[in-house]
Amino acid sequence: MSPQPQSTEAPAAASRPTILPVQFYEDRLSVSASARKPSPLWELFSAESNPGLLSLLAGKPHPDTFPFEYIHLGVRSPGAAGEQVTKELTIKDEELHVAMQYGMAPGEKELRDWLTTLTERVHSRGLNEGWRVSIGAGSQDLLYKAFNALLNPGDTVIVEGPTYPGATPIMTALGCKYVSIDVDNDGIIASDLEKVLDNWDSSKPKPKVVYTIPFGSNPAGVTASYERRVKMLKLAKKHDFIILEDDPYYFLYYGDRPRPPSYFSLEGKILGEVGRVLRFDSFSKVMAAGLRLGWLTGPDRLLGAIEAHSMINVVQASSISQILAIKVLKEWGIDGFLKHVQNAANFYKRRRDVMAAALDRHMKGIAEWTQPDAAMFFWIKLKLPASVDLQNVEIDGDSTTFIRSKAIDRGVLVLPGATSFVDGRQTARVRVSFSLLSDEATEEAIKRLATVLTEEIHS
Repeated sequence: MSPQPQSTEAPAAASRPTILPVQFYEDRLSVSASARKPSPLWELFSAESNPGLLSLLAGKPHPDTFPFEYIHLGVRSPGAAGEQVTKELTIKDEELHVAMQYGMAPGEKELRDWLTTLTERVHSRGLNEGWRVSIGAGSQDLLYKAFNALLNPGDTVIVEGPTYPGATPIMTALGCKYVSIDVDNDGIIASDLEKVLDNWDSSKPKPKVVYTIPFGSNPAGVTASYERRVKMLKLAKKHDFIILEDDPYYFLYYGDRPRPPSYFSLEGKILGEVGRVLRFDSFSKVMAAGLRLGWLTGPDRLLGAIEAHSMINVVQASSISQILAIKVLKEWGIDGFLKHVQNAANFYKRRRDVMAAALDRHMKGIAEWTQPDAAMFFWIKLKLPASVDLQNVEIDGDSTTFIRSKAIDRGVLVLPGATSFVDGRQTARVRVSFSLLSDEATEEAIKRLATVLTEEIHS
C-alpha cells in the first residue's frame, strides 16, 4: 500500500480522542429506526454461545438433513500474474455446519474479528475508540439500511454532484430533499459546502448526513485530497453532520500521489473526537461481486439500528458467503489480502491506460475527460450540440437522448450522466467503464462511440 501522508498540523488532541455519546445518535435516528426494536428471537441467539447452555430456542434445521458433505475450493495465491499458485481448500465438518446454518445479524464472529484487525492496521484505529464492524448482504444493502436509520421524509441530504446513481433512488423513496455539491479533481468542493451551510435558512433543520465516495468517486473517477478531507471533517464538527463514507474503491487506488487516509482514519487526529464517520466497504470489487458481502465500520448505536433492520428483513448476510470469505482470508492473512488488492489495483490501472489510449486515438476534439486514479470509470463530457432553455441560457447537450436513440443502435452502451445528478440537470456527460472488456473490445467500443458522436456533432 502507498504510504499515507502525515498531517501538516498538530492533532486536535494529544490524548485518546473523545468518543461521542450514545445520545448523539439517538437524536439523529429516523422515526422508524427509533421505533424499530431488535427481533426478540434473533437477539437471543447470542446467548447460545454461553458455556453449558442447552438451547431449545430456535427452529434451526439439523445438520444431518443438509445434503452437502463438503465444499471444495480452488483458490489462487495473491501473487502477481504468472506467479500465482492454486491451492485446494475444503470446507467441511463444523465449518460446513456454520456455513449452512442461520447466523447472527452482525455477521460471523471470525470474519468480523478478521476485518477488525484489518481496520486497525489499514485505518490506524484503536479498539478503544468507540467503533466495531458489522457485516451485511453487500454495501448496497447496508447503504439502504443506513439511510433508513438516519433519514425521515423531508430531510435534506448533502450529496456530491455527480453521485452514485444506485444511492439516490433510496433517498428519493424516503422522501428526502437534496443539496448537490459539485466535485473537482480534488473531490467534493468543501468551500462550496461551507457556503451553503453557513447561509442555511435558520427556519429549517440543517442536513445531518453528507454522502460521499472519496476514492475513485463513482462516476466522476476523482479521489478526495488529504486537504479536502481535513476541511470536510472540520465542517462535520462545525455544522454537526455525519459523514457516510462509501468507499468500495479504497483498495483500488493506483494514483501517482500517496493514498490519502480515510475519513474514518482521520477523524480522531483532526477533530479530537470520533464517531462522526460511518464507513462502508465491500468485497464486491476486490474479491467477488456474487458473494454479496459488505461491511460497516462505525459507532455501535448506528450499527445496532442497522442490524435491527436486518433482523426483520434478511436476518443476516449469507452464512455460506461469509465462510467462503473467511476461509480464503485466513489462508492469505492480512499481508496476502493487501497483496491481492494491490494486484487488483495494478490490473485496473492497466485497463485504465488501455482505455485512455483508445480515447486519445478516437475522441480527441469531440470529448473531454480527466484520467481517474482509482476505481474503473472515465467520466467523459461529449461535445454534443448545446441547446437553450426558456431563460435563453445555454445548457449542455443531452447525453441521455444521444445514448438511447443513437449509440445503442450503433452497438455501444454507456451510462448517461443525468442518472448521477440529483438536481435533474441535462448533461453531456457519460460514465464509461473499463473494467471488463478486452483490449480489443475496448478499442472497438470507443471507436463506435466516436463514430456515432462525430455523426451527431455534424448532423
